[in-house]
Amino acid sequence: MSLDRSLKTKGKLEKKRSVLNRAERIVMLQAENRFDPKKDSALGLPKTLSPKA
Repeated sequence: MSLDRSLKTKGKLEKKRSVLNRAERIVMLQAENRFDPKKDSALGLPKTLSPKA
């Protein structure tokens, strides 16, 4: 079964995500030395700014 033409996106409606998931936030916080997996919990992480690309 194929997808109708009207439902296909051709890059027009794609947006850059403005939020990070938990794993991405942990990686970013570790790079900034603000998260230690041995001491800190993965719940209640501080907010981080998404990298601008």
